[in-house]
Amino acid sequence: MLKKNPVPLFSHTGKHVGFQFFSVLQSIVLFFSLPQAYERRFPTCHLIPMFVDSDVISEETSEDRSFHKIERRCKLDVDAPRLLKRIAGVDYVYFIQKNSLNHRERTLHIESHNETFSNRVIIHELCCYSVHPENEEWTCFEQSASLDIKSFFGFESTVEKIAMKQYASSIKKGKEIIEYYLRELEEEGITYVPRWSPCPPSPTKPVVPVVIPALPITPTISIEAPPESVNEIQVCKEGSSPTDKLDADYIKRYLGDLTPLQESCLIRLRRWLQETHKGKIPKDEHILRFLRARDFNIDKAREILCQSLTWRKQHQVDYLLDTWSSPQVLHDYYTGGWHHHDKDGRPLYILRLGHMDTKGLVRALGEESLLRHVLSINEEGLRRCEENTKVFGRPISCWTCLVDLEGLNMRHLWRPGVKALLRIIEVVEANYPETLGRLLILRAPRVFPVLWTLVSPFIDENTRKKFLIYAGNDYQGPGGLVDYIDKEIIPDFLGGECMCEVPEGGLVPKSLYRTAEELENDEIRLWTETIYQSASIFKGAPHELLIEIIDASSVITWDFDVCKGDVIFNIYHSKRAPQPPRKDPLATHGITSPAGNNVQLIDKSWLLGQDYSMVESPLTCKEGESVQGSHVTRWPGFYILQWRFHSMPACATTNLPRVDDVLATLQVSSHKCKVMYYTEVLGSEDFRCDVVEDLRCGFPQKKRMKHFIQQRS
Repeated sequence: MLKKNPVPLFSHTGKHVGFQFFSVLQSIVLFFSLPQAYERRFPTCHLIPMFVDSDVISEETSEDRSFHKIERRCKLDVDAPRLLKRIAGVDYVYFIQKNSLNHRERTLHIESHNETFSNRVIIHELCCYSVHPENEEWTCFEQSASLDIKSFFGFESTVEKIAMKQYASSIKKGKEIIEYYLRELEEEGITYVPRWSPCPPSPTKPVVPVVIPALPITPTISIEAPPESVNEIQVCKEGSSPTDKLDADYIKRYLGDLTPLQESCLIRLRRWLQETHKGKIPKDEHILRFLRARDFNIDKAREILCQSLTWRKQHQVDYLLDTWSSPQVLHDYYTGGWHHHDKDGRPLYILRLGHMDTKGLVRALGEESLLRHVLSINEEGLRRCEENTKVFGRPISCWTCLVDLEGLNMRHLWRPGVKALLRIIEVVEANYPETLGRLLILRAPRVFPVLWTLVSPFIDENTRKKFLIYAGNDYQGPGGLVDYIDKEIIPDFLGGECMCEVPEGGLVPKSLYRTAEELENDEIRLWTETIYQSASIFKGAPHELLIEIIDASSVITWDFDVCKGDVIFNIYHSKRAPQPPRKDPLATHGITSPAGNNVQLIDKSWLLGQDYSMVESPLTCKEGESVQGSHVTRWPGFYILQWRFHSMPACATTNLPRVDDVLATLQVSSHKCKVMYYTEVLGSEDFRCDVVEDLRCGFPQKKRMKHFIQQRS
């Protein structure tokens, strides 16, 4: 016996499209065996090809076992055009499904909603299995669903058709799958499941809910919740104490809503920085951004924060707003600028990308100058957030960006220009997390999906969720600009009445173009204008730096990165000055040092303990480490900082050199280390630390990007 009554409901209002279905299914199925059959669909079902996998997020059972609830995260491979998947930036979509089995009322409720693109598309589905009120041998099945499409990169109609197709297919398939697993139970000899009846509470403990935090979605990669995720959060809880509290007014005024666990994570990470980091300690707002970017996983947040602090110090980003002066061509042709604030008090940055001559700017300035300019914009954004926090009396930690794409065409897809854009995105994503509150993309043309396909893989999933895209004049209607920006400050070129000082752009005159050689020389200049120096270390040829100390109790400080190879760092003292530096010590072998920046000061005739002495224990530094330290001098004289190649000791049974040592001397290119270092001598009263410490924070093992190098302020 089968009765099926689909009732479709459609509604079209502006850019919102929705539909609903309702059906009733009655078939001869015993309700008591149905839950067992339904659970056999998980964690995956071969009868549903699009159902790739599922993970249990939480599960709980009542003491009398009359109620059982389970929540899963389901991974689906939706049958959609490949182009649409590439534009969306995902290969799979994720749904949250909640199953509630009530034995007392004899019902099974199934509720699901989409997690992927939930800010653009809202899909909600309800299913209910229940015993027929007149015939207990029948099981009633009710199903309803709704779809609300806010915006989807201009493909709203396509998404609607895909959803309707998938839903119609699932209605037909659902009954077949249940009957398949019921037959499977019957073949296994399970033909009767006793009806639930109340019984005394079990002495065993009820199932404790296990909650696994939601993970960020990574395109094309199947993500499973790692078992250590729960442990990491537990570690944070164990590290907290009743005294680990921040003032409630301070949190409300400057940081925003924080749970006790999040507050504890912030305090622990800040304390770690205070104990180990010798540079400028970032503000709580800055630390909090990195914690939020890693879902308050302290270890992961500490790693990326440490990398960013090293990058900021090496490139003197803290002084960028004082030292960077934009070239005139940027003032005239870079079509971006700050413009008041949005309704939430966030600073508003407007970029008229469609009017920008990206090719002309790259040809006239090069990547490094463009990158430096974008970084100055981000630094200005941080400053404006602090100002707005004071003005509005509530925490403002991010800004809103409005991108006008009118005029965007294939000219903007010039390969070197796209390459520069991708590099800028990579640097900003790594060092300015959680600073973009909302991105409004207006007047997206037909060519936009192509550009989006190129750049979206480089943008974090959490950041992509903040994008709102409007085609044509959709931004002028309900749900458009007026929802986010006060009408009084909408720019005139977008139909508002407010005059906007953002340059209109235009083509950069070719007379301002520079040759490839000039751009390369300029980028080298930007890269080498730095307080840091580089040195190469070879086997048998250490690099040494001389520091003369006049007043005892001075403090020698150092900061260096081991860019290649492993080195041993030493500090020596001598009462007499060494001979002038001997450069290129390998010339006697007919070999010229490839780097030409290797200096040796300690004469071969000097004896350790007689002509010079070691004042600190040797420190072995691995490739990829950043080391900061200090030494309080006891005597005046000459101090020598030495970096030497780290190698295994020679054979103890003979004084003759090993064959490997001789070959290494002749083939230095394969035995080369490289460091970038900076040293400074301070008076003891100006230094807050008088012990030697080192802070190690690994940066990525890949080649360090030449973002830009700063001038000393």
